[in-house]
Amino acid sequence: MNSRTGHFEPIAREGLIILMIPAFLSFMAWWFGFFGLSLFFLIVAVAVGFFFRNPERVSNSDEASLLSPADGVVMEITENATGPCLVQTSLTKISVFMSVFNVHVNRWPFSGVVENMAHRPGKFLDARDPSSSILNENNSIVVKTDYGPIEIVQIAGKIARRIVWWVRVGDPAIKGARFGLIKFGSRVDVYLPKTFLVCTTVGSKVRSGITVIAQLKSATDQ
Repeated sequence: MNSRTGHFEPIAREGLIILMIPAFLSFMAWWFGFFGLSLFFLIVAVAVGFFFRNPERVSNSDEASLLSPADGVVMEITENATGPCLVQTSLTKISVFMSVFNVHVNRWPFSGVVENMAHRPGKFLDARDPSSSILNENNSIVVKTDYGPIEIVQIAGKIARRIVWWVRVGDPAIKGARFGLIKFGSRVDVYLPKTFLVCTTVGSKVRSGITVIAQLKSATDQ
């Protein structure tokens, strides 16, 4: 799904269509006097709105910092990895697992230009399974930066079966800006060149566009 328009709504527009169904059913049940059923559908509508919340955030202005692209927990850090697109380069992979309770909107970890994109159909394994990086449906976005290419991979999970992206090749990637979402959770992998030093650990809780997960080595050497 491609779009060049802004996505600043408090509830992501992809969730509004889903939210309208239980909201309508809640109204109809209330109209005909089924108040218990109306309350049930109202709770479902509120839950959907919570899942698709799209909060405003102020990102770290430090040009040397690389931010988490997703809310969740760091579940894997792998050295000498290769990305789905960047297969000829030794990279560092950081994987963030998103539960259904996290914000699902993804944000750019670093500034650059979208150089390549590739969507791949696949399975829907549990996103905590390491093999899901390869076997599950995913969408790869390669961002060209002044410090080497960065690959961001949105990966569908057991529940999340719909990946959404709002960018095209040639679009600017502005650190902290929104670029897509994964409906109802899953995981996001980031592949970093060796010009970056990882500054997070497995098990750390992170927030998209807020938490610093890596720093340029040139900055840490100063």
